[in-house]
Amino acid sequence: MGDRDWYQDWFNSSYYHKLYFERDEREAEGFLDRLIGHLRPAPGATMLDVACGKGRHSRFLAARGFDVTGIDISPESISFAGQFAHERLHFHVHDMRLPYWINYFQYAFNFFTSFGYFATRREHDTALRTMARSIRRDGTLLIDYLNVHWVEDRLVHNEEKTVGTSHYEIHRWHDNDHFYKKITVQDPALERPLTHTEKVAKFSLGDFTDMLSFQGMQVQEVFGDYDLNAYDVRKTARLILLAAHR
Repeated sequence: MGDRDWYQDWFNSSYYHKLYFERDEREAEGFLDRLIGHLRPAPGATMLDVACGKGRHSRFLAARGFDVTGIDISPESISFAGQFAHERLHFHVHDMRLPYWINYFQYAFNFFTSFGYFATRREHDTALRTMARSIRRDGTLLIDYLNVHWVEDRLVHNEEKTVGTSHYEIHRWHDNDHFYKKITVQDPALERPLTHTEKVAKFSLGDFTDMLSFQGMQVQEVFGDYDLNAYDVRKTARLILLAAHR
């Protein structure tokens, strides 16, 4: 399996969702509550959730009365999310590198480091172009990414986790351009251990500023955590950007 498609198989795996998303929902809901309080969207505002996964953020936003569309490359995730669809909540299988509805949404969101997986800078640029073009001229784009410098300083190289019947061995390393995470899963349901290696680009605030500028967008605000505290290059775990068209 090549670098270009590792995420498609891994993101479709039930073990991926068990590792990352079978968790307390309060942090995610608290973040979205604070975000909505900060952005103050109009009732019924149109929102795009890019790389929505199984749709937990989309469902939360729709429950607050917004018109939400979630897109994701994983057919399995969208199939699961689709059971919750209604007149204000829509889900579609879509690759973020390809154009989507243009000049339609008031907000576009990319949560939980759902970016940085592609093999080339050009692919990342096309994904950002999709997001930038999906929103209206007065729209807002949010990108929720890891803080590269914080992760470099605190990288845990080896870790083991058990979630239900699944045991995960996790090995992390990095080079100048990427973080890597090799995950080996053992489970009674598996004939042999399952192994996937995640690869995430080291995009800094400067990188995002440049890439967004290339799409005619400008960073407006930067936060460093899900409490919307100020970003600090060494002290905060997240890099959360709000950007708008110039």
